[in-house]
Amino acid sequence: MSEPTVADTRRLNSKPQDLTDAYGPPSNFLEIDVYDPQTIGVGRNRFTTYEVRMRTNLPIFKLKESCVRRRYSDFEWLKNELERDSKIVVPPLPGKALKRQLPFRGDEGIFEESFIEERRAGLEQFINRIAGHPLAQNERCLHMFLQEESIDRNYIPGKVRQ
Repeated sequence: MSEPTVADTRRLNSKPQDLTDAYGPPSNFLEIDVYDPQTIGVGRNRFTTYEVRMRTNLPIFKLKESCVRRRYSDFEWLKNELERDSKIVVPPLPGKALKRQLPFRGDEGIFEESFIEERRAGLEQFINRIAGHPLAQNERCLHMFLQEESIDRNYIPGKVRQ
C-alpha cells in the first residue's frame, strides 16, 4: 500500500509588501453612493430623487466617475430589466410603503425624513449588490442607470463590450 498523501502546507513565495502596495489605490474597485435625497413637486406630482455617484477603475465601465439623479421608479426599472434579461438573481428593493401613501395621514407619509433615509440606505445596498455582481456589470441597462443622465426606456437590451 502507498502512504496517504498529505496536503502541502508550505507557504507560497510572495514578495514583501511595501508602503505603496499597502496604501496605494486598490487594484480593482467600484464604489457607489446613494445620497442627497431631494423631494420635488407638490401634491400628487411630488416625488423624491437621489444622487447616485459611482467611482471605479474597472475597465468594463466607460466613465471612471459619474453622478446621476434617480427616482425610486428608476431603481424599479433597473430591477425589472435585470430580471428579464440577465441570468442573475436580483436582490429585492426596499418596499413600496403603500400604507404611507394613503391620504389623510397625520404625518408626511413617504416624504417623512426618517422614511426617506431608510429608503436611501436600502437603495444604496441594492445598487451595490447589483453592481458588484460580475454578470450584471456586463448589462447595458446597469451602465445606462449608473452613467447616463437620462434613461432611454426604449433601449435595446444586451451586453456591454469592452
